[in-house]
Amino acid sequence: MKKTLTCILAGLLTLPVFAQSGDDTATSLRSIRSLYSIVVSLKDTIRYDQHYNDTKETDVFDDQSLTKSIGCLLIGIAIDKGLIASPDEKLVHWFPELLKDTDRRKQDITLRQVMNQASGLYHEDLESPTGISDILALPDPGSYVLRAPLLSTPGKVFHYNNAATHLLSLILTKSCGMDVRAFAEKNLFGPLGIESLEWDKMKDGYYDLAGLQNIRLRTADLIKIGSLLLHEGRYGQRQIVSQRWISQILKPDIRYDTPWGFRPSQYALCWYHTNFKGNELIYGMGWGGQFLIVVPALQMVMAVNQSHADNVAARQSGRFTEAIFPLFYQAVVEGKIK
Repeated sequence: MKKTLTCILAGLLTLPVFAQSGDDTATSLRSIRSLYSIVVSLKDTIRYDQHYNDTKETDVFDDQSLTKSIGCLLIGIAIDKGLIASPDEKLVHWFPELLKDTDRRKQDITLRQVMNQASGLYHEDLESPTGISDILALPDPGSYVLRAPLLSTPGKVFHYNNAATHLLSLILTKSCGMDVRAFAEKNLFGPLGIESLEWDKMKDGYYDLAGLQNIRLRTADLIKIGSLLLHEGRYGQRQIVSQRWISQILKPDIRYDTPWGFRPSQYALCWYHTNFKGNELIYGMGWGGQFLIVVPALQMVMAVNQSHADNVAARQSGRFTEAIFPLFYQAVVEGKIK
């Protein structure tokens, strides 16, 4: 997987014509060979559920870096249970070897900074065609990231960092005393009724929360996850994530500008934030145009899965934000989807 910054930004600037006046939207969507599924929920009821290109409702799809947003919820649950003190806990709590590092700045790196993509820790080279595969090949990527020289002062620079985000997997495992998948199934997926999933371990034996070895879910099950942001962490009558943690996701204290996704967007705690035609959007995003979008003012949750093949990935992400989503948003506002 290339996932280079050059490829990402180029894709956002090159959009095909889509659904112009007189076009049939459904026909236009079916013509997109890389599109797998679109599901839209309004007021907790699925109002649009379509699969394309020989995919079906029971299929699970590679969610890429949407895995990070799910990881944020798992970290929040661990905080709720007292297994993690707070997002401002320092990494040295879990990795005491940092006390011996000659760069004392590492001792002050916090969990929040890792989740904000602003830890300053080593990151893979997103300009390199082998940037991701280099990390995947490491037998102990967590230790590699912690030992490597800092690339910036912690908290100062936003730089998308899959390598450092993998540390969330180690932190959660160390904190809860079980592997990440077991914790997720017990505390998030199980309560949400999510039974269909696939998830591979990294070479270090950890289930990954960075989107390096990605979780694969049904698109409709992503809707259940997004609905937690609409209901202060509740699903039905059950409190799955605390209201306090959901509030931090929705209104984070610190945000960083990002050069991709809906423009302009900001990033915090593994979620993106933007304003779209006067309404706030909170969303997760994965390579290739995997999206989980929450629009609180409309009680709307939208989930999308697409191919993540590198030759189309960046282009289709831009097509979604600039062409497809606006059509669905307008249809909801006008009551055509209700």
